[in-house]
Amino acid sequence: MRLPTPPNPLKRGEASALKGLSALRVPFKAPFKAMGPGSVSSMLKVVLDVAYILLWLITCVLLLLVIAAIFIPLDNVNITVSGDSGGKQLPLTRTLLLFGLGAATAYFGGFMLILRSLRRIIRTLTMGDPFQPDNVRRLRQIGVTLAVVTGGVWVAQGFVAKRLAPGVMDPQGVGELLTPIFSVLIVFVLAEVFREGARLRRESELTI
Repeated sequence: MRLPTPPNPLKRGEASALKGLSALRVPFKAPFKAMGPGSVSSMLKVVLDVAYILLWLITCVLLLLVIAAIFIPLDNVNITVSGDSGGKQLPLTRTLLLFGLGAATAYFGGFMLILRSLRRIIRTLTMGDPFQPDNVRRLRQIGVTLAVVTGGVWVAQGFVAKRLAPGVMDPQGVGELLTPIFSVLIVFVLAEVFREGARLRRESELTI
């Protein structure tokens, strides 16, 4: 006659330990809400709206100054360009004035366009629906605009250093373009991520 096998105390202990762990398990909850109304995206949208309005006003003022620079007299007007090696006084010509104001207008106008696309992307985050096909196009526009602004600043500073103030201002080196180029590549990679997300969303909608 075979006696019944006594229950294993280790297995019983393991079962009780697992029950204790399941009782102590606390569901993870993010410390803040990333998307939707009342989230971080909503607060970020307000900040971007204010920055966009300020950039729009600055761009408009600079554009008016460009128009005014065509007509204002510039007789016996000098400017002082200062740098690490000292300063240099140069006569202010209409060409130099228009170049400086035009470059500043293009710089702030470019970032205004970037903020406009960012505002529309953040708006989709507040709606809880970021993977839209339009966001892919907006991210690509941001990447192209950032590349144009970065290249324009590099060319403009080199022109000023060689033509306007030689020996006072140093032109930017190629190494200083590494960080902007890296930023542009990240934007284009994000555009591809959003494109893939939009594709998966479209396939899931067709499946349903």
